[in-house]
Amino acid sequence: MIPTLLRPVFALVRAVLLLVLMLTAGCSGTLAPMAPSSSTSAPDAPDAPARVTVLYDAFGQRADLRKDWGYAALVEVRGKRILFDTGNDAATLAHNAKAAGIDLRQLDFVVMSHRHGDHMGGLAHVLRVNPSVTIYAPKENFGVYGSELSSGFYRKAPSLPPQQRYFDGAPPETMHFGAAWPGAKFRLVDQTTEIAPGIHLIALVSDKPGTMELKELSLAIDTPQGMLLVVGCSHPGIDRIVDAAAKINPRIHFIAGGLHLVVANDTEIERIVGVLRDRHHVAYIAPGHCTGEPSFAALAQAFGDHDLYAGLGMRFIVDAAPRAAGVEPAHRGFDAADLAGYRQLALRHDDHEDDEPRSAKRGELASMW
Repeated sequence: MIPTLLRPVFALVRAVLLLVLMLTAGCSGTLAPMAPSSSTSAPDAPDAPARVTVLYDAFGQRADLRKDWGYAALVEVRGKRILFDTGNDAATLAHNAKAAGIDLRQLDFVVMSHRHGDHMGGLAHVLRVNPSVTIYAPKENFGVYGSELSSGFYRKAPSLPPQQRYFDGAPPETMHFGAAWPGAKFRLVDQTTEIAPGIHLIALVSDKPGTMELKELSLAIDTPQGMLLVVGCSHPGIDRIVDAAAKINPRIHFIAGGLHLVVANDTEIERIVGVLRDRHHVAYIAPGHCTGEPSFAALAQAFGDHDLYAGLGMRFIVDAAPRAAGVEPAHRGFDAADLAGYRQLALRHDDHEDDEPRSAKRGELASMW
C-alpha cells in the first residue's frame, strides 16, 4: 500500500503520465478528431452553407486584387468546389486566386458559361495547374470547346469526281472538331442537365441581335433555402434563365453574376427588375460584371438590403440570410473608385456585342455615364 503522505505525489505522477499518453496518442492519429456540428461545418462539408467568391470583375475594394473586365467565381456547395468562368486574362486570374487564398488545383469541375474571351481567357492558367479537371461548356457547332457533327450537315454532289469531293465522297458518319485547348477534358452540354445531385446547368440560346445563336450555360443549385443561381453574362436574357431555374425550384433565393444590362435602356431595366422582384420574388441578388451602372442603381433601389455589393474578392455565405464573409464594405454600392475603374474597363471591351461599330458603342456608353 502507498503511504498516506505519498499518495498526492503518486496521484500527480499518474496524472502527468496519462497526459503524456494522451498527447502521444493524439500525435500518432490514434484519437479521432471531434466531428464538427452542423452549425460549424467546414466550408467543403456537404451540409455547410454554400459560398460564392468573386474572383474576377471590374470593380471592388481589395487593393491586393487586380480588376479587369470579365467574370469568374468560385462556388463551394454540397462538398464541391466549382470554378464558374475564368475571367479575361490568365495572369490576372492566377494573381487573384493566390491573393484570395484559393487553390485552383483543388477543383471538382469548371463551368464555362459561353465562348467570349472575357469569360474564358483564364482557362489557360487553370489547365496549367489542373490539366485533368473536368470542364463543362456549351455544345456549339465548330465551337472553341470542340464539337462533333453528322457529315450529313453539308450538301453532296455525287456527280463530281472523287478528288473534288470531301473525303473522296465517303465522309465519316460523325465528324469530330478540335478544341482550342487540346487535351482538356471537356464535357459539352446542349440541354439543361443535372451534373451532380442538386447541381444543374441551364442551357439556353441567345436570340438577341449581335449574339444570335450564342449558347450559354448558367449554374443552378438547389439549396434548402431555394435556388442559388450563378450567371456569366445572361445573353439569352436573365428573365429566361430565371424562368428555366424556376422549373427546377420556383423559390429563387440568390442570384450572382452578370445580367447583361450594361447598355439596356431604362424601360428594359425596369422590366427585368419587375420580373426578378415581382414575378419570381428573388430573395437576394449580388449583381456584377455586365449588369451595368444604371441597373446596379435600379436593383439597389428595388431590393434594398437584399441587394448585395459583389465587388472583386467578396465572399458570400449563402444561407437563409446571405451575407459577405469577413469585413463588409462601409457602404452599399459603388464608390468613386469603383465607378472610374468600371467605366474605363467597360469601354475597352465589347462584352455587350451588338451590330453597331465600336465607335458607336463608345459614344453610347459615354453618354450613359
